[in-house]
Amino acid sequence: KLRAVPLTRDEALAFIAQHHRHHGRPVSCLFSVGAALGETVVGVAIVGRPVSRMLDDGWTAELVRLCTDGTTNAPSFLVGRVRRALRVLGYRKLYTYTLPEESGASMRAAGWHCEGLAGGGSWSRESRPRVDKHPTQAKLRWALEVGS
Repeated sequence: KLRAVPLTRDEALAFIAQHHRHHGRPVSCLFSVGAALGETVVGVAIVGRPVSRMLDDGWTAELVRLCTDGTTNAPSFLVGRVRRALRVLGYRKLYTYTLPEESGASMRAAGWHCEGLAGGGSWSRESRPRVDKHPTQAKLRWALEVGS
């Protein structure tokens, strides 16, 4: 049976480095939580402030990483724990993003609704060149009402 475990940001980042398909370390972190079977962590969620300044209204958070080792129900378990924690903290809404080729079935099953394509592109600018190590296409933005 899955159980929630507290994780430091560094512990969550170490799990992500080992298991995530296409993203590295997120910058923002309000809190992180793990899912464990026995003593083994099988998934992590990191919640941060919204990356988009337009969404950062003080009442909104972003699920910046959700990563599991494939354990059944771990993603929905983690989203449920994140939602519960955000509700207690007074947040109203949670956003996350997926790649267009990802089905989104688990998102819909957990009560998220798709708001359509958002963002995309490179962070690199002539004045501040960067090497993109992440997918740069537009993403699907998903929203979840946290409640009050």
